[in-house]
Amino acid sequence: MSGIGIPTSYSLKTFRRLKGPLIDIRSPKEFNQGHWPGAKNIPLFNDEERALIGSLYKRKGRKNAIIAALKITSPKLEIIKTRLEFEQSKSTNSHLRIYCWRGGMRSMSIGWLANALGLSPVLLNGGYKTYRRWAINQFEKDWPLRLLAGKTGTGKTPLLAELSKKGIFTIDLEGIANHKGSSYGGLGLGPQPTCEQFENFLAQALHNSEIKGSKVIWLEAESANLGKCRIPNKFFDQMKKARVLEIIKTKNERIKTLVDQYSRHKKTDLKDATIKISKRLGPQRTKKAIESIEVGSWNDACLAILDYYDKCYEYELKKFAKKEIVDLSGLSDLSSAKKIIASGLLY
Repeated sequence: MSGIGIPTSYSLKTFRRLKGPLIDIRSPKEFNQGHWPGAKNIPLFNDEERALIGSLYKRKGRKNAIIAALKITSPKLEIIKTRLEFEQSKSTNSHLRIYCWRGGMRSMSIGWLANALGLSPVLLNGGYKTYRRWAINQFEKDWPLRLLAGKTGTGKTPLLAELSKKGIFTIDLEGIANHKGSSYGGLGLGPQPTCEQFENFLAQALHNSEIKGSKVIWLEAESANLGKCRIPNKFFDQMKKARVLEIIKTKNERIKTLVDQYSRHKKTDLKDATIKISKRLGPQRTKKAIESIEVGSWNDACLAILDYYDKCYEYELKKFAKKEIVDLSGLSDLSSAKKIIASGLLY
């Protein structure tokens, strides 16, 4: 693969099977909007430069755009060279897998440079656009889904984690969305991915289940929106038809879980989150919740809010077709996972 010239472009299927660092050379804005999970961004142009080159191409043609691009990139080549060599140095007997938006000039230019450096580069035929079509197509497939449901505070996420440790394939939708789904769901977490990137993460997780030959995929029963991220419609339709296992915990257990989870956050953040749902809580419950947060009366704050979320949960659960129930009151996450496995309800 090494030498002078543009390296070989491969289909998505072949490109995926090759080993080595995955390099996205698009601008930071393009990368942040959506990228192949696991890719590193080594941009040929920054956002402003990309806009300039695109404008020149439209107004003055390909030749003028290329000349301007060469002037912009020439001072950067040493930095790009260093970064490419560093990424390749982390893998042995592998390829430097490079893609841009459509597998055009940008990837060919960086591919040429990587080839000249002897870094064994390969290009993705069709670029990220091809990957994105593949990601969207994943939601058209039929998947062996099982849903874990339960009222707020029943500990669904840590239970999924325990099932995963036991070899059961799980997808943590809240984890990849970086949001727990409620008004309080973003507290203490960083920024969410874009909807496009959330879909890419989900598509990759589904693909991983195929690679492992999973007979079942467990995930949490969610509403369609997790903060700013939305579960793709066709995949959500499959979720609504999946069998649901509802877990039961006592109200005291749920309150303890919620207090442990949320009392560490700033009171101002908790009050702001409460105000966001004040119309749905009503004036009396909103007043009670905010006063309780202010004085650190966490049990009372939970009680003031919990009734609203329980009603939301019951409404959302009606969207899902088949339901079974298991009582996990008093059990740890590990014991709960063992009980579900022993119950024969996994498949």
